[in-house]
Amino acid sequence: MKTKTYVEDIERALYDIRDADESIYKSDAGLTEEIIRDISARKNDPAWMLDFRLKALETYKKISMPTWGPDISNLNMDEIVTYVKPNAKQVSDWSEVPDEIKNTFDRLGIPEAEKKSLAGVGAQYDSEVVYHNIQKNLTSQGVVYTDMETALREHEDIVREYFMTLVPPKDHKFAALHGAVWSGGSFVYVPKNVNVEIPLQSYFRLNAAGAGQFEHTLIIVEEGANLHFIEGCSAPKYNVTNLHAGCVELFVKEGARLRYSTIENWSRNMMNLNTKRALVEKNGLIEWVSGSFGSHVSMLYPCSVLHGEGARAEFTGVTFAGKGQNLDTGAIVIHAAPKTSSNINTRTISKSGGAATYRSAVKVTKNAPFAKSSVNCESLMLDDESRSDTLPVMDIEGAEADIGHEAKIGRISDEAIFYLTARGISEDEARAMIVRGFVEPIAKELPLEYAVEMNNLISIELEGAN
Repeated sequence: MKTKTYVEDIERALYDIRDADESIYKSDAGLTEEIIRDISARKNDPAWMLDFRLKALETYKKISMPTWGPDISNLNMDEIVTYVKPNAKQVSDWSEVPDEIKNTFDRLGIPEAEKKSLAGVGAQYDSEVVYHNIQKNLTSQGVVYTDMETALREHEDIVREYFMTLVPPKDHKFAALHGAVWSGGSFVYVPKNVNVEIPLQSYFRLNAAGAGQFEHTLIIVEEGANLHFIEGCSAPKYNVTNLHAGCVELFVKEGARLRYSTIENWSRNMMNLNTKRALVEKNGLIEWVSGSFGSHVSMLYPCSVLHGEGARAEFTGVTFAGKGQNLDTGAIVIHAAPKTSSNINTRTISKSGGAATYRSAVKVTKNAPFAKSSVNCESLMLDDESRSDTLPVMDIEGAEADIGHEAKIGRISDEAIFYLTARGISEDEARAMIVRGFVEPIAKELPLEYAVEMNNLISIELEGAN
């Protein structure tokens, strides 16, 4: 019998452990003005934020659901709980976190990762941040790392200046939804010329069934500063739809550098409809490192707006779609200034009937002479059931642009197997080597060393099967 390679699904047992629902408050399911006012009142929002939420709700009602991409017709907002308050106050000492919540983060390796390799950690459970801490040497340099609610109280002027200006509610239906019901998330401010040498990490855990998580991340890296920020996400599996519609806004000022690494491991009942965008000024650099492994459906396309001369964007991503998953991922880059450059490098793997779509857009405006962009997307299907699509768009308005694109979709070739077996390597090991080699250029960029969860996600086991 012919030997073939079997690539296991990502091991999810660790992440699917459910905690008992100990929440002390849940909003009614659905989306109404009364619910928005209730959330705002419970958070003690300033008047302008309540007004923002209500206007976003009106925008949400006017915008249609997207008609392209994966099927999200099973999403019924009348059945989604938009706010779940855990039975915990925010603390800066793990020992003060309630046991049932602390045990979850202990299993995921977050406290251990903080001790070894993180300068600061935030942990959100359902709709609220329950733990936040940052090393004192960073605060002494003026670095601010806190949750969004605290930032709204203590740095209101900065939040008001930047909040949802890069991703306005009118952008699309789920941006408007986010603007209405956002809760939790992270705020980071790095002053001019400050180098944050050790990464900061925020971890988002959604435990409640039938709920949504809508955290907002706002990061401002001032001129000449440097930061690596890591985002992790997971949830246990339920037999009802959960929704993730977070928002990430990144402001990279002149000569600054920001690396934003994400590991998304949502459960197979999750609709992951997240929005991420960066504005990069003169000679600034944004580096996206993205791993998409979980969720039933994902629509995620981090966007880089290269606004200043010499601004750069790097996007590195890997997506693994298994049984029952339709993961539509990619990247967007807008070249809006002279001598800007971008590089997109992705790998997608599909197996057991999973569908993986790479979708990208590179736009070079008339204001961006001498722009350079390179796009490389490769897809690998491991069986006859699976599907992979590549949908790149290039919109080049200027004549002085240097644009390159390479795409490959295929299976493990018989020629490659023959080449390796002819050199004394077994067929099973030859196939395993090809899969490892396919993923390796991307996987090596992921921040594996920071948490047990990240190691488990990337350790795809390959073994022979008859």
